Formats: sequence, C-alpha cells, structure tokens
Amino acid sequence: MTCVSRRNLLCAMGGAVVGGFIGLRPLSAAMPEMREETTWTAHALDPDECAPYAYAGYWNKGYGCCYGAFYSIVGVMGKKFGAPYNQFPFHVMEVGKSGISDWGTICGALLGAASAMALFWGRKERDPMVTELFRWYEQTAFPLYDPGEDAMGVKGAIPTHASGSVLCHVSVSSWSFATGIPADSKTRSERCGRITADVARKAIEIINAKIGGRFAPTLARPESLTYCGECHGKDKEAPFLKGLQECTPCHAGTDHTQNKFLNHP
Repeated sequence: MTCVSRRNLLCAMGGAVVGGFIGLRPLSAAMPEMREETTWTAHALDPDECAPYAYAGYWNKGYGCCYGAFYSIVGVMGKKFGAPYNQFPFHVMEVGKSGISDWGTICGALLGAASAMALFWGRKERDPMVTELFRWYEQTAFPLYDPGEDAMGVKGAIPTHASGSVLCHVSVSSWSFATGIPADSKTRSERCGRITADVARKAIEIINAKIGGRFAPTLARPESLTYCGECHGKDKEAPFLKGLQECTPCHAGTDHTQNKFLNHP
C-alpha cells in the first residue's frame, strides 16, 4: 500500500482546484459574448391568427400544451420573420406536456407562453407580464376557444369551469369534477387543446401591449393571498409562504383540501 502524506494530498488538491479555476475562466469570460450572439426581438402578432397554431400544436405528434403555446408565438414569428425565430428547437417544449412530463404541476400552456416572453424580456420586465397572464388564468372559465369544424378531438361546445389555480392537476381535476367528464377522456384532451389557444391569445395580447408601451397590470392580488400574507411570508410569524398563487383551491373549501380558513390558529 502506498501512503500519501497529508501535505502531498493537500498540494494535489490545491493543484486540482487551481487547475479547475484556470479551466473555468475562459468559459466564464466567454458567456456574456455567447449571450449576445443572437438577438431576440419581440414582434407584434395577431392573437386570432396565432390561436389556431396553438390549438394545432397541442395535437401535433402529441406534443401538448407547452409546445403549442410556445410555437404559436415564436414559431409564427419564424414564419413571418425567419431567423433566429425559425431556428429554435421547438421540440424541447414537449417537456411541458401535462404539467411537465405528466407531473401535473404548472399548466404547460402557461409554461410555454412564459418561456416565449423570457426570450425577449429579462425578469424585471417579464415578471409583471407573467403575473398578469397567470392571474387571468386563475380567474377565467375555460375553454373559450372553439375550433369549429377544425376540431381535432371533439366538436361543439364544451362545459367551462374556472379552476382558481395555475396548476395542471387542479385545473384538470376541478373541471372534471365540476362537469362529470373523466380526466382521461377525449373531451378533456379537447378542452386542454382549446385552453392552449386561449392562453396563447392572451399572452400575445400582453406581448403586443408591452411592445407598444401600453402594458400595465390590471388584475388585483387575490384576497386569500393578502389574508394569508398577514401571518405567512418574509419576516412574519410563520415565514414559510412561497409563491403568488391563489390560496383557496388547495387550502379551503372541501374535506379533500386543508381548510385553513376555518378555525385556523
């Protein structure tokens, strides 16, 4: 057995660390230059023209809502303006299907729309746009869009329902419970295809307003979030609240949720 002294070991580790830092410097220095290689500039689009692309994108190869919403914005820009928009690897957005790989988290249509916004604006400018879109989603009874004879799932009117939540799990489950239509049905798939078009249309309206210097948030903070924020949040009695979602879908109302608005300490 070969014994390695503590001094030699530390020297070797130090050399590895130094070597690692030396190797990282060129990459770190190159990153700002890499980010500047492609300029993504948002262009105004017609929401009604883009909505059918979102709906069709939902059904395309089974890619789903995230892909459909994203493609209806960036893909249509690619059709109209060419590069760099038409060079995006759109298939990667399929990961957002069914609340990200079937996990039922964020609605994929919202993820696709927010991702499109992120191509054009940094966090400070983008966050209010995303909040406006998400808040609208919470409050809207879906679906609104009707593809008519171009329906790829089922034709005709579909029952609507406002979920109060941006989560795929809550959105689908509450709609299915309210309407009595199974979550694994063709009608539910049609619902989500139409919602993809609804989200794309609203997102494009927000993007157009931002481009034109007219964007201003209009939707108020939910009363439940304000109420819960009195005790929960940074520097509060119970500082473990994270997020901006409406609280009631998960914390009040039925025996299946935690009713934190009844006899809550």
